Amino acid sequence: MLTLCISARGDIVQCPIRAYLSAMNYVLALFLPPLSILLTGRIFTAIITFIIWVPAIIFSGGLTHPMFIVLAWILIYQSHADRRDRV
Repeated sequence: MLTLCISARGDIVQCPIRAYLSAMNYVLALFLPPLSILLTGRIFTAIITFIIWVPAIIFSGGLTHPMFIVLAWILIYQSHADRRDRV
């Protein structure tokens, strides 16, 4: 599957599929933060987050949900930074 993006200079270049998946992971974190953490490859953190997230949503009425969104966004950013450092 060929995907095209516009570069900073305005050229049309081929985009890696990973760019779309990372953007969708940030959107997924808005609705299901534990699942987006799982998709970054942090299995243990995702399980612990899910165990804490479900009662927090039920008992607080959703007031703690933004905290889990921020946690997921930080972990997604860190996984991308780690990937950039490896290359």
